[in-house]
Order: sequence, then C-alpha cells, then structure tokens
Amino acid sequence: MPWYSILLAPFALIYFGITWMRNLFFDWGIVKSETAPIQTLVVGNLSVGGTGKTPMVEYLINNLSQNYSLAVLSRGYGRKTKGFLQAEANSTPESIGDEPLQIHHKFHGQIPVFVGEDRLKALQIIHSKHPQINLVILDDAFQHRKLLPHFSILLTPYDRPFFKDFLMPLGRLREARTGAKRADLIVVSKTPHVPNPNKKDAIKSSIQKIVGSKNVMYSKLDYGVPYAINSLDKFKDQPVILVSGLADDRLFQMYCGENFRVVHAFHFADHHDYSEKDGLEILRWINKQSQETPVILTTEKDSQKLKLLAKQGFLGEIPIFALPITVKFAPNEEELLLCSIREKIRIPQ
Repeated sequence: MPWYSILLAPFALIYFGITWMRNLFFDWGIVKSETAPIQTLVVGNLSVGGTGKTPMVEYLINNLSQNYSLAVLSRGYGRKTKGFLQAEANSTPESIGDEPLQIHHKFHGQIPVFVGEDRLKALQIIHSKHPQINLVILDDAFQHRKLLPHFSILLTPYDRPFFKDFLMPLGRLREARTGAKRADLIVVSKTPHVPNPNKKDAIKSSIQKIVGSKNVMYSKLDYGVPYAINSLDKFKDQPVILVSGLADDRLFQMYCGENFRVVHAFHFADHHDYSEKDGLEILRWINKQSQETPVILTTEKDSQKLKLLAKQGFLGEIPIFALPITVKFAPNEEELLLCSIREKIRIPQ
C-alpha cells in the first residue's frame, strides 16, 4: 500500500459505515428489495471497474440466447442522457454509453439493449413494452439493492481479488468484502492461460472463507483477429499505435506488445471521452511514424468513440482496428456455470 494510506484510512472508514448501514437496511427489510416481472441475471463486481463485466455479458448472450429471449440492461455509464432508452442504429456513446453500444454492435442489433438508471423501473417498462423477453442480463447492477435478482454472478480479477482489496478511497472496493455473499457464484476473471495451480487453490480457499461453499470458477480472455471499423481493410502485419480507455488495460497492452509491432501506446481513463486534442495528438504520433504507415489498434469499447472522432476529421484517413475479446472457461466449469443458471432461471416451454 502507498505511504499515504494512513491519510485515506479515515475516509475509507466513513465510506464503510455508509455502505454497511445501507446494506443492513436492505438485509433487514427496512428498505425493500423487489423481484422484477422478468427473470434477471446480474453480472457485477465489488470493485470499480476492470473485472471484465461486459465481455462476461457477451459470453452469456452467446451461451443463453438459444434458450431464452434475451435483453441487456445497463445504467449506461458516461452517457449524456437520462432516463430509459433503447439502443438503435443511430445510437452513440453519448446517448447510451460506450459499453451498451459495444454490445449493440457486437450482436448486430439482434439483442435488445436498454439503459436506465433505475433498473427496477426499466425492467417494468421492458416487461410492458416487450412481453416476449423472458430474461434480462444486467451489466453492473450488483450494488443495485432495490432489485432482487433471480441469479447473480460476481467477478473478481485474478491478479487483484476482492479479498486483497480495500474500500474506497483506500482501495477500489465499492462495498465491504462480505457483500460477495449475495452472489450465487463467483468468477475469477482474467486468469492467465497457464495459471499457477497453488495460487488458484489459494484464491478459491480465500474466497470461500467469505462466501461459504458457493462455486468459484475461473475465466480467461482470448483475443481474436483485429477488424476494421472505419474501412474495408484487412489487418496485416503492420505497426500499430495502441489507444485504450479502460479501468485496467494491462492485459490489452501486454497482449498487443507480444503479438503486434507497437510503436506507441496511449492510455486514457476508463470511459474516456475522446476530444479533438486527443485526436490531434494521436495523429501527430502517426505522422512521426509515417514511413512505417502505422494503424490505430484499440479496444471494442473505445472503437465507436474513435470512429466518431475520425468522422469529425481529427484522425485523418488512418485505419482504425478493434481487437475483439471473448471469455473462455474450462469445459467442466462452463457446464457447471450454465447448469447453475438454468437451475435458478427457468427455460420457457
């Protein structure tokens, strides 16, 4: 921990008191939690970003869409609008948020994607307007205690599991570690492809000391072939300039460094709104490497924002490529995960 931790400790203690009291009110029924009129599956975490919730939502869509009529509901973090909205062909990151837009484009508009701050109210609207939908996956709603979900999955990153973290501002936790008990199962995300077996066992043991005998499983990220978002170009073995706005972009940066010729990397804050200044700075670096004709390589989450920046003329004619990612489980754990969901969330006949 940094040397100034002692200065942050009193604020973390105050934050603990507030969140502890809030959760206590819900646990005791002083503040009511309600079940939505549609079946709900929550994907969340205890920390502030960087656990891979959106890729996990995409994984669930791919694996559950054959049995359920699905929709996705998100708060729409970072959007400039308010209230309940549905993603449409002309939606932008400003109107619905970058992650809902990513999901909308990833599934070509075939999966309804909604945003709304009040998840319970949003679910009631979805049920009223779209009665055919029988399961809604909620991206980042673990702390939305007004909703009592039918099933909840808690993600925690392999290299910084929640039991080693601390409450904000001392650490990155949004609530106490014991909040993990509300989850139906825990997924340790971003696990290395060849993890240390002893470390895996230690992580599982530490988590189950808090949550009891609930299932703990491990997921990893697989990267695909970069695809163009502003041209018909195919990705070739060419120099790249990395651009990412993630809560934790270390895996992205590491993978790209090992598999592509990276000439420069731009790091921005999570949900960064790219400006003209950013575009001109990126373009300046590209022009410095003009003899090698580099392209921009970014995350799927950032790709639509950079595409808009390019349309505004701030990135010239530089090709922009997005690097797709997918969540993978070991076959036995995948079967356990999907069976656990189906036990709690009935498949319509």
